[in-house]
Amino acid sequence: MQIPKALDPVEAVKGKFPDALLDVVTFRDETTLVIHPQQLVNVARYLRDTNGLIYNYLSDVSSVDYYPDYNRPGRFGVCYHLLSMLYNRRVRVKVYLPEDEPVVPTVTQVYPAANWLEREIYDMMGIIFEGHPDLRRVLLPEDWDGHPLRRDAPLGYETVMFSFNVDEISKHKPYAQE
Repeated sequence: MQIPKALDPVEAVKGKFPDALLDVVTFRDETTLVIHPQQLVNVARYLRDTNGLIYNYLSDVSSVDYYPDYNRPGRFGVCYHLLSMLYNRRVRVKVYLPEDEPVVPTVTQVYPAANWLEREIYDMMGIIFEGHPDLRRVLLPEDWDGHPLRRDAPLGYETVMFSFNVDEISKHKPYAQE
């Protein structure tokens, strides 16, 4: 069996989708392809199915809220971490989404493992994955208001109990009545 020669993912995507590739970021020998959100599914399918690339394993989907740093193309970033098991190399595919309408197409038809990862991002960040087969909350209750991992989400806290403030904190605890 002959394994095809490995292709450079940047040049391959640039040649196939010249309008989709917005930027290439290389940091510490890791490559990130910044893609136009509407071309995400086509680029992901191309990276998975093309001889010489074969990025056949989606290891993670992550998201970032860049608020209030507006030096980026969008407030939110969604990053797909892909691995080619055949060639033992990685690439990240990243999309930026605007604050007012954070919508990106789902990649569940390309990588079924994205199902729960996209649901978690929807639940915690409020990013909508268009075409997702089961887009609903996975960690928080359905009636929860807001998305707790957004940087502008209100912070709630509880004072930590120490030996010097036990009485003050105990007054506010809902202990069971006997």
